[in-house]
Amino acid sequence: MGWFSDDSDQAGAYDQVVNAPHKATLSHELIAAAASYEAAKAYEKHCEENGQPASHAEAKEILAGFSGAFVDRIVETKGLDFFDKEKAKHAAKEQLYDASSSDY
Repeated sequence: MGWFSDDSDQAGAYDQVVNAPHKATLSHELIAAAASYEAAKAYEKHCEENGQPASHAEAKEILAGFSGAFVDRIVETKGLDFFDKEKAKHAAKEQLYDASSSDY
């Protein structure tokens, strides 16, 4: 995998979040790490199927969309509140922007 390996902190957070029972005690940092991992996987699949985006800005938009979709799904299934949802989305975008900045 390009940005986050299967043994990264983000991958561990992903496993923990996805396999957690329905509960609202997951932290936004944990969800953000999981979202950035899921977005990186989805982005790489997207690039394999559609090629690289035309610009770094477009790549960041795609990554933000993938991470936001993951956060929304987790919030709906785990019973989190709006505040945690927004904090998780912001933190995930920051992680992805930092990781993707070296590629462009």
